[in-house]
Amino acid sequence: MYDYELYRATSAELIRRAEAEREIGRARLARRAARRTGRGDPDGKVREAGRTRFAPAA
Repeated sequence: MYDYELYRATSAELIRRAEAEREIGRARLARRAARRTGRGDPDGKVREAGRTRFAPAA
């Protein structure tokens, strides 16, 4: 009987860990999606897409 109880406890722990990993993945996807939604925002980045950061060398 002890082996069965140990098996059930181990199984439950693995299920909890798997659910936690899935929740972390969902949070990452949500953060990534939130970052991407602001790309067309008129109050977003000031830098123009066609310009480079540095002036040409003389």
